[in-house]
Amino acid sequence: MKERKIRLLSVEDAKNFVKVTTGCDFDVDLYDNSIMIDAKSIIGVLSMDLRHILTVRYSGENEELEAFLDDHMKGIEKIA
Repeated sequence: MKERKIRLLSVEDAKNFVKVTTGCDFDVDLYDNSIMIDAKSIIGVLSMDLRHILTVRYSGENEELEAFLDDHMKGIEKIA
């Protein structure tokens, strides 16, 4: 199981995140503290507090997902 921290700064980021995760043939979950949702659900992702740093957990390999996560974790180390 892999775990990454990301920041979705806009509704557009959330839409792009769901688009990328739906292309994965494995489960992708999104966590905000104790709340967990299916990251392939646009309604679920938009229900999260996008002001927070979110945790993504997944167990497969997908280059597009990895690139998206890399791009959306910039600056988190400075915040956390």
